Amino acid sequence: MKRVVTIQDISCFGKCSLTVALPVISAMGIETAVIPTAVLSTHTGKGFSNYTFRDLTEDIPAVAAHWKSMDLKFNGIYTGYLGSKQQVHIVEEFCRDFGTDDNFIVIDPVMGDGGQMYAGFTDEFVAEMRKLCSKADYILPNLTEASLLLDMPYPDKYDKAYVEDTLRGLAGLGCSTPVLTGVCLGGDKQGAAAYDSANDRFIYSFGKNIDRTVHGTGDIFASVFTGAVALGKSLDRALDISVRYTLDCIEATEGHFEEVWYGSCFELALGKLIGYVKE
Repeated sequence: MKRVVTIQDISCFGKCSLTVALPVISAMGIETAVIPTAVLSTHTGKGFSNYTFRDLTEDIPAVAAHWKSMDLKFNGIYTGYLGSKQQVHIVEEFCRDFGTDDNFIVIDPVMGDGGQMYAGFTDEFVAEMRKLCSKADYILPNLTEASLLLDMPYPDKYDKAYVEDTLRGLAGLGCSTPVLTGVCLGGDKQGAAAYDSANDRFIYSFGKNIDRTVHGTGDIFASVFTGAVALGKSLDRALDISVRYTLDCIEATEGHFEEVWYGSCFELALGKLIGYVKE
């Protein structure tokens, strides 16, 4: 049985981060260990206010030390939202201690969206995240995060050449396989693009473009991608499963948007994900 550890915050209500990663990766038949970086009563997105927040930064090294004493091994290490430079440094140490030639590291460099950096982040944080990405086998930025990592303007418009230049630039940071999410090359299709730098090969996967913001879809994509890689799926297949299931989750939420405005109804689509894994 494969085993993955994911390091990110837990929003007790709101369908994102660990409350997505744990059930999604587990549904793929993978043992999923977790290290919460913070506990929030809800996520911090639009519609929520006065949420509680407890920083767990000081607990992470103790968890890692205990696991190291147990000689725990992981097939994959996957990180999501990290709230401070200190947490980035701690994750770097975790990857150094638990990374091996036989496992892989996925970094989702959560820093912004829609051309804007998330509140609380700084250029210094971006610089530290850039260093962390250099240690990864796979990084999963959206267009905003790719622009931040490469210190270039966010594009109002872009084409295939821009996507591929961006992916080459991300590989230049040290990551062997960057994946760019939220790629839209035409109004009716959206998906992701990956660059297999070892073979100088680009891979694309697209689904229907639904013009609606659904919170947590980036976490869904990253979790499925991590699970697919852990199961030994090819890069092409991992990309396709991740795009398809993310779209399934958005489609499953149609008709429930007024009720579930804070996230997706990903639970209703888990059967499809299990089917994709078996294909």
